[in-house]
Amino acid sequence: MAPVTQRQIQKFHEDGFLVLERFFSAEECDSMRSQMRRIVAEMEVPPHCRTAFSTREEEQLRAQGSSDYFLTSGDKIRFFFEKGVLDEKALHAYDPVFKQITHSPKVQELGRKLGLERPVVVQSMYIFKQPGIGGEVTPHQDATFLHTEPLGRILGFWIALEDATQENGCLWFIPGSHTNGITRRMVRAASGASTCVEFVGSEPAYDDKQFIPLPISKGGLILIHGEVVHKSELNSSESSRHAFTFHVMEAKGTTWSKENWLQPTPELPFPSLYT
Repeated sequence: MAPVTQRQIQKFHEDGFLVLERFFSAEECDSMRSQMRRIVAEMEVPPHCRTAFSTREEEQLRAQGSSDYFLTSGDKIRFFFEKGVLDEKALHAYDPVFKQITHSPKVQELGRKLGLERPVVVQSMYIFKQPGIGGEVTPHQDATFLHTEPLGRILGFWIALEDATQENGCLWFIPGSHTNGITRRMVRAASGASTCVEFVGSEPAYDDKQFIPLPISKGGLILIHGEVVHKSELNSSESSRHAFTFHVMEAKGTTWSKENWLQPTPELPFPSLYT
């Protein structure tokens, strides 16, 4: 892995994303995939808990809106089915392989180069985008689901465990869109409501011509600003597109919204990235 330069850091602040090829080794990627195969082999998800995560408002409310399994997933390893894409959460806290990757020295060094002083890890996911059935993720901003005051304190680390191509569903971004604030929030609904989450505001209709694809090789890392607009398409290929992703919040001078669906617990406060 080549050292990250100040020009690259500047590019991230300009675009809202940054591609870092070969950030992780093939061996590190293979260890995560092997560990996930072991977890899947041992994990049984009860049928009534097979909820789905979606960036589409109506699908999210229908599939998970009344699910305690979803709201209480922040301090547990749990599985979610996203239109053909199985994902699993809280790996950074409970699995030694993924915890080691999340808190690896090179991730910590990158955090310091980005100027993060008190970064904490708020969530992690392993995403299975399977051949032929891996679903699309519609245009969205991560801060819709992970809101902070002030904005601009959420950062995503997206690790390609296999080559991500346009055919198997790589990420697409609108460069510079992180400078326009957010238009929508997913919040916990009031007690007694028919769903346990609701959306405030609305997602605008984005021009597809504004998006650019970011194919990336196995082991590559994409940094994602919390307000940059991004998406991924259906996996129409015969190749899977596995990825491990986690989100970090700069905790210094930042308030985590009590309306967020995800909340720290006494059992799992948000751990420091630098520990």
